[in-house]
Parts: sequence; structure tokens; C-alpha cells
Amino acid sequence: MKGVLRRLTWGLADQAVTSLVSFVVGIVVARSLGAVEFGAFSLAWVTYGVVVNISRGLATDPLAVRFSGVPRPVWRKAVASSTGMAIAVGLIMGTICVLVGVALGGRPGAAFIALGIVLPGLMLQDSWRFAFFASGQGGKAFIADITWATALVPLLYLASRDPSVIRFVLAWGAAGAFAALVSGLQAGVVPRLFRALEWLRQHRDLGLRYLAENLTISGAYQFKMYGLGALAGVAAVGTVRGAEMMLGPFFIVLSGVGLVAVPEAARVLRRRPRALPWFCLLLGGAQSFAALAWGLALLFLLPDEWGHALLGEVWLTSSALLLPATLSVMFASFYTGASAGLRALGVARRSLRAQLWASAAYLIGGVGGAAIGGALGSSWGAACATFVGAIVWWWSFGVGIRERWAQPEAEAAEPVEAVQPPEATEMQEMPEMRST
Repeated sequence: MKGVLRRLTWGLADQAVTSLVSFVVGIVVARSLGAVEFGAFSLAWVTYGVVVNISRGLATDPLAVRFSGVPRPVWRKAVASSTGMAIAVGLIMGTICVLVGVALGGRPGAAFIALGIVLPGLMLQDSWRFAFFASGQGGKAFIADITWATALVPLLYLASRDPSVIRFVLAWGAAGAFAALVSGLQAGVVPRLFRALEWLRQHRDLGLRYLAENLTISGAYQFKMYGLGALAGVAAVGTVRGAEMMLGPFFIVLSGVGLVAVPEAARVLRRRPRALPWFCLLLGGAQSFAALAWGLALLFLLPDEWGHALLGEVWLTSSALLLPATLSVMFASFYTGASAGLRALGVARRSLRAQLWASAAYLIGGVGGAAIGGALGSSWGAACATFVGAIVWWWSFGVGIRERWAQPEAEAAEPVEAVQPPEATEMQEMPEMRST
């Protein structure tokens, strides 16, 4: 238990630094650029989020499932390939961004060209974070993100002296690339770009489904917001976003737990398979209770004056959405336990199906609610849909557990091998990487 708490603490600390970096970059850029250039920067930022989801689905999610808590030599060989896969995603998507930037021209085009240049380094840095958490080395991920934050200070200062969207994107990306270099030195592993295709072939059963899952998650949220804006106006989007921002500190907790949830579930499965359902129930239940406590504190303890100080006039409308927003986060927190358990089991087919149903319900509930009752209707529709999603996830996890227990005892005794395809054994036979 002490080891789990230590790894969880590192996950929360790392996510806090990452969120702080995002917040500071957004504030500095917004204050330095005009509305048009800040909009161009925002387009690049959103695109980065999409590419990160692609990289995680193909590179780091399979790593977390199949190589968490394994012997260090096996971990190093796997990480050399997974980081190579992340670089490959950055190179391919970076090339596409450059071509799109050339076609667009103007400030948006400049933002996409700059993003294309820095994407390989940013994808590599993100992959190191998950690699460290898979091996229980969250402190190294924290050091790397502190390095990123520290490097950003002089780079953002230099960019702000002659502000432009391309300078800020390059400064942000250069700091990330420097942090990726520091991460590589900490790990003592050299990324192997030429192993990317081999990694994709060995883990395509997980990677392609996790890719679809990750894109579905972000896509459902974005389309819900687009639908809300189309049906209820842009002001409604701002109202919903304001309520979500008040729950921002808890999202740091949720994301921090997410960094370690799958590796920890994989460790439990490997050591005590029958304890996995209880671990996932405890994980989801604790997060759900914390979300409810935070939301109730906002509802009953936060003075209106503080709300006005934080959100200005938006607080008048956003405060009415705090209850449904809290319920949405509470239900979403609860099913993260089931999601971690399904991924630890390696049954990507079931987790993808659960995510598709949950995302469809979220989109229908959010947009349907907007058509009926604007921002308030959308928030309640999303809350109801997230409750449905929690049922779907836990039902799918229950089916996955029953299928697991139905396997022969000899197979259940070796959970790591049970979730690896036959080709994965080839990776374990590669020459051992030496740490520097």
C-alpha cells in the first residue's frame, strides 16, 4: 500500500506541474498576442491534444498494459520501441501539419508549421512520462516536467520580446524537446525509431483499439461543445466552460490518478488476480467521493464574491451548472476504475466497445439537452449520460473479469503472458539496452 501511495503522489505532482505549464503558457500567450494570433495558437494547441491521443493509443497505452512492473531489462527494450513509435507519430503528424500550414497561410498557417516542427519532441516527452509511471519511477517523470517548466521561463521571455504565434509555439516545443532529452538521460534508453513498425505490429490488437478510444473521448467532448454553440449560442459554451473550470483542481487529481491507474491495476492482476475487482472499485469509489466532496464545497462553501473574482460575470450563469457538472465528474471518476481494470486485462475489444457506447451517450445527452434547455439542459444531459456510461463500463468490466476467471488456472497464474500476443516474446529476446 505504501508503494501505491508513493506512486500515486508522484502522479498527482507530475500532473499538477503539467497543468501549471499549460495554464502559464496560455496566460502569457493570451496577454502577448492579439485575438487573431491567440486564436491561431489555440488551434495549434487543440491539434497537439489530438496528436497526443494518437501517440498514447499507439505507443504508451499498450506499454502501460503489457510492461508495467516487469523486470527492468524487459522494460528498457519495450520503452526503446514505444518511444520510437511516439517519435514516428510526431514525424508523420508533424509533416501533415506543415503541409496544412503551407496551404492555409497567414497566422494559422504559421502556427501549424511551427507545430509540425516541434511535434516529434513533444510526443517523445509525453511518452517518457508514461514509460516512467509504468515502471514505478514517477519521480523521474516529475523531474522531467519540472525541467520543461524551468526551460519555458527564458524561452517564453525571449518570445515575448518580439511576440508572434510562431515564436511562442517554437518556444513551447523547444522546452518540451529539452525535457525529452533529460528524460532519455534519466532512463538510460535510446529511442529506436526503426522499431516503430515492429511495435505497431506486435501490439496492433491493443494499439488500434486504444487509438479509437482516445480519439472518441476527445471527439465526443468537442462535438458536444460545437452542438451546444450551434443550438444555444457561443455564450452557452462559455457558461458550461466556466462551470468546468471551477472543477479544474479536481481534474488535476483525476488526471494524476489516471497516470498510475493502469500500471497499478496491471501489477495487481499480475500478483493477486482475484483482488483486481476490489482494487478497481476502491480506485473509482475514492475518486468519485472526492469529486462529490469538491463539488459540494463549491456549492455550499464558496462565497459568491470569490466566484465573481474568479470568473467575473460568467459566474452568474455558471454557478447554476455546478451541481450537474459535479455529478458528471463524479460518475466519470467512478468508471475510471473499471476502465483501468479492462485495460489491465488487455481486452481492448471490450474497452473500445464500452468507450464507444459511453461517448455516444455523452454526445447525445449533451447535444439533446442543449436543444431542450440550453446550457443547463446540456449539463444535465451530460450528467445523465455519464451515469449511463458508468453502468456500461462496469458491466463490461464484469464480463471481462468473468471471462478471465473462466480461463484455466495455469493460464490465470501468468497474467502478463496471457495478455501478450505471441509476437511480444520476440521483444524479450532482443539484446539488453545498457543504461548510461
